[in-house]
Amino acid sequence: MSLQNPYQAYQNNSVNTASPGELTLMLYNGCIKFIHQAKVAMENRQIEFKNINLQKAQNIIQELMVTLDMKLEVSKNMMSLYDYMNRRLIEANIKNDTSILDEIEALVTEFRDTWKQVIQVNRQKQFSQGGSV
Repeated sequence: MSLQNPYQAYQNNSVNTASPGELTLMLYNGCIKFIHQAKVAMENRQIEFKNINLQKAQNIIQELMVTLDMKLEVSKNMMSLYDYMNRRLIEANIKNDTSILDEIEALVTEFRDTWKQVIQVNRQKQFSQGGSV
C-alpha cells in the first residue's frame, strides 16, 4: 500500500472539486508561477529550466484560448490578448529577455485579479439569492 503525498492529495482534491471559475483562477496562478520561475532561471542562466517553465506558461495560455466561447465579443478580445501573450513568451524565450516576462506577468496578474473579483461578485450574488456555492 503506497501513501500519497498529503500536499499532492490536497492539490488533486482542489482541482477535482473546483468550479470552472476557480479552475481558471488556478490556471492564471500557475501561469504567473511559471513565468516567475522562468525569469529566475533566465537570471541564473539555467537555459533548460527557463525553457521548460516558459513552455508550461505557454501551455496554460493555450488552454485559456481553447476554453473561450468565440460567440462572445469579449472572447474575441481575450483571444487577441492571449495570442499576443503567447507570441511574447516565445520571443522572451528566444531573446532571454526578462523585461518581456515582466510585461506578460503583469498582464496575467491583471487578468487573474479581475477574474478573482468576478468570482467574488458571483458568490455574493449566490449568497444574496439564497443559493449555494
